[in-house]
Amino acid sequence: MSLPAVAAVALAGVLDAVVEELPSEIHPVALFGRVVSLVDREWSGSVVGVVGIGVAVGLPLAAASLVWWVVAVAAAIGPLPGAAVAGLGLFATTSRRMLVRIAREVIDATTDGEAEVPDTVLALVGRDTSALSPGELRSAAVESAAENLADGLVAPLGAFVVGAQASMAVGVAAAAWVKAVNTLDSMLGYPDKSVGTASAILDDMVMWIPARLSSVLIAVAGGSPSALLAARQWARVPASPNSGWPMATLAAVVDVRLAKRDAYTLNPGAEFPTTRAARRAVRIVSLAGVLAFLLAGVAVWP
Repeated sequence: MSLPAVAAVALAGVLDAVVEELPSEIHPVALFGRVVSLVDREWSGSVVGVVGIGVAVGLPLAAASLVWWVVAVAAAIGPLPGAAVAGLGLFATTSRRMLVRIAREVIDATTDGEAEVPDTVLALVGRDTSALSPGELRSAAVESAAENLADGLVAPLGAFVVGAQASMAVGVAAAAWVKAVNTLDSMLGYPDKSVGTASAILDDMVMWIPARLSSVLIAVAGGSPSALLAARQWARVPASPNSGWPMATLAAVVDVRLAKRDAYTLNPGAEFPTTRAARRAVRIVSLAGVLAFLLAGVAVWP
């Protein structure tokens, strides 16, 4: 742990607030996704298991090793270059402002009672929106914001904190490894893609703690720690062992129903979020993300 590590967290947080995201042409996660796309195809039954395990283990490890080398070289030059490169690396593995902005765009698109959502933001909700009501669209946006808090911010920041106990380079490499695991799951972790089975299982294991920590952050940001108790009865309803926790906690904090057709319903006694309630939910997620950055900085303070 060191002041450069604190500076790296601070730089990542500032860049998130000011820049939002790197251009997709140079974004490391987008570049990693292009590599993953090379194996995203049909494989014969005799090799699919071996390929799946190799992808789940090898690609994140390769990404983490490259990141470790780059940060280690910069740190060997001096504390300032090391902190700058580490901060850039950590910024590339985390996302808060973009996710919040997209969720707000989905919500804003329903303010007039219409369910028309721009194609540019449909990726956030991850489902067919053509037959969804405005309330269901707002629900999808709120659910996605809560889930992505864990995947896109808390998990890589937590990995950085753990790895930084050894060195700043290890910390950023750990964040990159987690982000790579999550990217593999998002691209390959579907029932119809057997090559992604190992990636999905690994992601479930990696996300166990971040998902529950995200629930705590949401409860604190919403000023309702008791929501964690209410969330326990709904958190295991979704098929995922992890995503239900931040979503159920947010549903309890804002007291709204969050539901995906033919999949799950959280807080079923409440109504779907109004525009006002959905905006409040997204503000809570945004504040929880800020708290995550602050806690990470405190955790690596020398």
